[in-house]
Amino acid sequence: MKNNRSIKLLLALFFILICLAGVAATWTVISLPEMAAETFGSPAGDLSATNRIIYSGRLLYEKPLLVAPLLPGAPEKSFTVSQGEAVNSICFRLEEEGFIKDGDAFRHYLIYRGLDRGIQAGEYLLSPGLTALEIANRIQDSTPTEVTFTILAGWRAEEVAASLPTSGLSITPEQFLMLVQDPSTVNFPEGFPNVSNLEGYLFPGQYRLKRDISVQDLIKTILQRFTDEVISTLKDTLKQRNMTIQDAVILASIVEREAVIDEEQPMIASVFFNRLEAGMKLESDPTAQYAIGYDEQKNTWWKNPLSLNDLKVNSPYNTYGNFGLPPGPISNPGLSALNSVANPATTPYYYFQAACDGSGRHNFAKTFEEHLQNGCQ
Repeated sequence: MKNNRSIKLLLALFFILICLAGVAATWTVISLPEMAAETFGSPAGDLSATNRIIYSGRLLYEKPLLVAPLLPGAPEKSFTVSQGEAVNSICFRLEEEGFIKDGDAFRHYLIYRGLDRGIQAGEYLLSPGLTALEIANRIQDSTPTEVTFTILAGWRAEEVAASLPTSGLSITPEQFLMLVQDPSTVNFPEGFPNVSNLEGYLFPGQYRLKRDISVQDLIKTILQRFTDEVISTLKDTLKQRNMTIQDAVILASIVEREAVIDEEQPMIASVFFNRLEAGMKLESDPTAQYAIGYDEQKNTWWKNPLSLNDLKVNSPYNTYGNFGLPPGPISNPGLSALNSVANPATTPYYYFQAACDGSGRHNFAKTFEEHLQNGCQ
């Protein structure tokens, strides 16, 4: 009888264990995926039932490695995913380069969500201040968060504005020109001249910018570059020449449009200084072009060739009809042109015109007679 009771007790315990195992299995099958989904989102649709349970358990165990950033508040830095790079390699490098806490946990999350198949090659701006989940989403879109915006030397403000729609920035030409033509709401950098129009101060070069930068911040960035590159380097030299920054920019804007070859800029600047000192008109074609404005027939802001009537256009910017400098710059000069005004060559020349060989160079002359002889036959 005693043996029978022992057998019955063992059978009861075995039954209880089976029931507990069933409850545990049920909990594993139902609760683990539900708990994982609450934190990590829905699993990939093609993830098998077994893998769903396995990865749910892994992620719940590895949760501290995924939901908290490695280094809160850390700045962004570049991370490049190469074409065809394996997911394991990407995860390993993210850990090695200090973006995430654990590459294996990151890979488990990617597989669980199906994001391992959506990673795109490209350059990304990532931060250790992001969670692994946020980084996983970022590398699904290779559209760069920054763009390179270029201003060419010699462009006028309208040409800079016209480049905005294809720049990747969200600023319209109208927004840009409105602020250029009325910068009263712009906070000028320290030392920047108090001007009523920013034509001439849109410093040429490449700018690495956030795609969502505001027009105010774009202008501020450009003006800061002008301040750093021009005012800080040329202020003292211009002061020795009794020349203001504004006048230097005006003359440099003309030199920029006249010179095809940078090395001739100091020579061209010297011609204009000689003419100004002699009380002669500058008689520069680009000033007439600026006054004429947009040429609809040739789709350009710089009409060429100019007719005799064009040189008579009634405008304070036209130096064929007015003495001295125009009231403002006619383009946005680069540092080379500005340097040529601050440090012009010393020459006896009062005239120059394009050489006839198509080289872009100019022939210089002391007298008007020599100037006529330099004309193309």
